[in-house]
Order: sequence, then structure tokens, then C-alpha cells
Amino acid sequence: MTLRPDLAIIAANVAAGSRVLDVGCGDGALMAALRDTRQVDARGLELDAGDVAAAVGRGLSVVQGDADTDLADYPDNSFDYAILSQTLQTTRHPDVVLENLLRIGKHAFVSFPNFAHWRVRASLLFGGRMPVTRLLPIAWYATPNIHHVTVDDFRALVHERGITIEGCWFLSGDQRCGSAMANLFAEHAVFLLRR
Repeated sequence: MTLRPDLAIIAANVAAGSRVLDVGCGDGALMAALRDTRQVDARGLELDAGDVAAAVGRGLSVVQGDADTDLADYPDNSFDYAILSQTLQTTRHPDVVLENLLRIGKHAFVSFPNFAHWRVRASLLFGGRMPVTRLLPIAWYATPNIHHVTVDDFRALVHERGITIEGCWFLSGDQRCGSAMANLFAEHAVFLLRR
């Protein structure tokens, strides 16, 4: 099974044998890969009941829950890594969710689409409309994205909160791109964080 590019980056950087909480785990693709290739003890939290059923069908430990409300129930330092992939922008309170990830896990991986990518900017500038692209394929009125975060917005948030960036990776399409001008050229970002 081939992982989505941001998930492949995360999987390659999780230490073998770790305890992991995957928040917004979808169908459990990352958890299954971590279990099978890195011998990780993975747990998942997912809002969508169909995805929970699919993950459980893979033999994974996943519960239905909401990142905005249910992370508060997890004890401090319960996991080596808390992972939030392509979910931050869908939460009601992304700053609180981020704080909870770093409370629950010794490290946190966060990945998100960069809404400052040049194609998004061009769509707004020349078409005057919210973009619909391969990586953002849903019209503005149906999208789950409620907070349009950029690479620079995220960097500012972690700086304001005194969070350390241990690593960052940027993707243009399915390929990695450099951090120079990532706010303009990266379609997706992956950050590894710690307190």
C-alpha cells in the first residue's frame, strides 16, 4: 500500500516501537503502515463512522471522536507522538487542538494544505473565486476546511506559543520542495513539533 506523500514523510520519521495517537486517522492507512513496518503501538481518533469501521476492519484500535472536544480527555504525555494529518484546518479551535497534541504527545506531527500556494493566490487574483484543484477538490460551500492556514501563519503560531519545530517538510504535488519560499511554492506542509 502506498501512503499519501505527507503520511509517508511522517511514517519515515516516527521512531520504531513508539506509542502513537493518530488524530483524524481516516481509514487507518498511516496507523497500519506504522504497525506493520515500525512495530508502533498505534491508537486512532476519527470523527467519521465509516472511516472508524474501515480502520477497525484493519485490526486497528480506533475510536470515534472529535479532536476539538475529546483530546482533553487524554492524560499528559500518554504517547511518544501525536499526529494530526490534513485535519488542523477542519477543527473549530486549531490552536487548542495543537496545545492538546503537545500535551498528550512528547512530539507532534502536523500536516496541512498551504492556502498561500501560488495557484490558490492566482485563482483568487485572476478568477476571483476560491480554487478547486486536485489537492483541494471541493467547492468552497462543501469543504470541511474552515481555517485557511498558510505555512507562514503556522510558523507564527508555533513561535507565539513557544513551540519548537524539530523538522519540517514541504510538498509541491507529490514531490518534496525546499523550505525557501515554502509559503508560496508548497502545496502541503508537514511539521514535527515539541515543547
